[in-house]
Amino acid sequence: MMITMMRAATAAAALSLPATTAAAAGERAVPQVLPLGVAVSALPVAVEDRTGYQRTAFRHWNAGANPSDGCNTRMEVLIQEAVEAPEVGPGCTLTGGTWWSYYGAA
Repeated sequence: MMITMMRAATAAAALSLPATTAAAAGERAVPQVLPLGVAVSALPVAVEDRTGYQRTAFRHWNAGANPSDGCNTRMEVLIQEAVEAPEVGPGCTLTGGTWWSYYGAA
């Protein structure tokens, strides 16, 4: 717990954004230290572009904790981190489910 809190504090301290009002006025920008959630919400958002992406190009997923259930590591992580659990079908096919992400949060 303490290590996680220290990492979060380090991440918040390391992530700084320039003050845009000072830069716009031609003055030297003064960095701001922001909590991680605030800093992430300040990032510009662009439309997703999957041009050229093919999931089949990434065949490195291992067999997972129980190779006989058909769930590779990726599937196990998706199941474990789901806010609303997906249905797990034959061969570990996942249907439905919801996940939370800083990058997808509105």
